[in-house]
Amino acid sequence: MSPRPYSTGRRRALTDATKHRVLTAGRDLLVTHGGKGFTVDAVAARAGVARMTVYYQFGSKKGLRDALFSDLAARGLVATLRESSAQSVPFDALAEFIGSLAGFWAADRPVIRRLRSLALLDPAAERTLRAADEHRLDAARHLVKRFAERHGRPSPAVAEDVALVLFSLTSFETFDALAGASRPPEDVATLLIRAAHAALELEG
Repeated sequence: MSPRPYSTGRRRALTDATKHRVLTAGRDLLVTHGGKGFTVDAVAARAGVARMTVYYQFGSKKGLRDALFSDLAARGLVATLRESSAQSVPFDALAEFIGSLAGFWAADRPVIRRLRSLALLDPAAERTLRAADEHRLDAARHLVKRFAERHGRPSPAVAEDVALVLFSLTSFETFDALAGASRPPEDVATLLIRAAHAALELEG
């Protein structure tokens, strides 16, 4: 006899709730204790679950860290890139891209800062981060292509360089530096949009 639908649904809900609790504990530990405090045992204790539960859910410390990246991306970055590409006017797409990214970076700023700092010391973390950044670079290239098709700029000779500039402008590191201690993400986005227009050699 197959499991009753409500039993299967309840188990799935409990599993999802446990996973969410573990991810929340991992984010909290990264913010308060940094990479050294980010261990499976510490995350399990913080989440109130057995360490084997963490291994069952994520496989390893690397799997848990990768899940944190994926969770952040699923809650903001992927949607940001999708929504910006849906804009029919390139200027609107650019503003959506930059504005949404600024909001995304601001929403989990301490966690993202810690995760990116881990990549400086951990080759596996660096590979995970690089894969995420590649999506943003591809989005920047797509935006540059749309501007070239609509406005004739930038030229093919410099299109890749312009895409790399846009990629750099929209990085977390650039946002973090411009935001400082008190600048709102909306103001950072305005600065970045102006800089992007200059890089694209367009007005609008």
